[in-house]
Amino acid sequence: MSPNPVAETVASLMPGARAELTELVAFRSVADFDQFPRSESEGAARWIADALGAEGFQDVALLDTPDGTQSVYGYLPGPAGAKTVLLYAHYDVQPPLDEAGWTTPPFELTERDGRWYGRGAADCKGGVIMHLLALRALKANGGVPVHVKVIVEGSEEQGTGGLERYAEEHPDLLEADTVVIGDAGNFRVGLPTVTSTLRGMTLVRVSVDTLAGNLHSGQFGGAAPDALAALIRVLDSLRAEDGSTTVEGLASDTAWEGLQYDEEQFRQDAKVLDGVELIGSGTVADRIWSRPAVTVLGIDCPPVVGATPSVQSSARALISLRVPPGVDAGTATKLLQAHLESHTPWGARVSTEQIGEGQPFRADTTSPAYQAMASAMAVAYPGQEMQYAGQGGSIPLCNTLASLYPRAEILLIGLSEPEAQIHAVNESVSPEELERLSVAEALFLRTYAVS
Repeated sequence: MSPNPVAETVASLMPGARAELTELVAFRSVADFDQFPRSESEGAARWIADALGAEGFQDVALLDTPDGTQSVYGYLPGPAGAKTVLLYAHYDVQPPLDEAGWTTPPFELTERDGRWYGRGAADCKGGVIMHLLALRALKANGGVPVHVKVIVEGSEEQGTGGLERYAEEHPDLLEADTVVIGDAGNFRVGLPTVTSTLRGMTLVRVSVDTLAGNLHSGQFGGAAPDALAALIRVLDSLRAEDGSTTVEGLASDTAWEGLQYDEEQFRQDAKVLDGVELIGSGTVADRIWSRPAVTVLGIDCPPVVGATPSVQSSARALISLRVPPGVDAGTATKLLQAHLESHTPWGARVSTEQIGEGQPFRADTTSPAYQAMASAMAVAYPGQEMQYAGQGGSIPLCNTLASLYPRAEILLIGLSEPEAQIHAVNESVSPEELERLSVAEALFLRTYAVS
């Protein structure tokens, strides 16, 4: 990292940043209150509100959003006539999954092999700390040259849309010239990257019914229509022989023109077992950033343990469809539902229900904000040119903000590079990445202020 006052300040703040991230990770802030106490999420929200207050933010508030969670808001005024930048992160986290699978406790930040481990360390409590470090570095080196709004969401991982609906009901609250979403990540450690596209998604539940009730497979099997077998055929119809997603009417041949993802590197990042093939066609980047991808998230059917010799009368599944940029998620939902219904065999009764949706996103990478970020990244990552990548996941708030503020520039950066293993056991963050990205964000705010 090139010596400069901002970088030196951030470096000096890193021990304190680790202590703060330790405190924040300790909150079991999963926004599923059937499994985790609401008090844990509320505690994390209060921690962030207190941190913003300590930095001189005004109008700090815990916003009660329509989905029953809290988002944290604060406003830091800059010089008269300055631009306004909105900084986003979220404090809610994914469940720890199998806690026994963690090498160290998921809600105790632990250093190991140069990384800090803990649920939310990268996604996205580390993003909260990144924003704080950037602002502190600027305050110590001449002041923050823009008006800053901070919004930290409390239910991003649940996809329940609380903050999106709150923003729509209070359209002036988050208005800004530029938005920095701190919930993405570098393509790999040490390679500065902005995420320029996001796939959207739709969640559809499909139910298949064939009989009034389960039947003995010895007495009726062979003629009685098996609902589970029918569902399996339906789900199989969603993929071609090579594993490509095949939803009728939905294009699946778009090519990605930006940064490419080496296949062997992808196999390593995804931890694909030896001898197992990747699915789909085209480049890896085509498949994960610019084409649709269907995933069966769950199936309701009898478990193997305790199963009886029965022909099943009903079965259902939850299906996720990642929607590429340029395709309306509502249109994709209708195509998916029509496909499921038309591919159900034997005249079985089928019903579909959409239970969630998020639109895809594409940024304008020619904007002044992107040029300012490229300059900042070049200083924070000497010798590296900022790259543009896609992301297979969705951040629904991006489209809400783009709709509310069509002239605002939106950039996505963050700490969720492949080694972070977000959403999996043993999630971690690279402290070096936290340091460099905090420097980059600070320098971006300074450069953007005069652009």
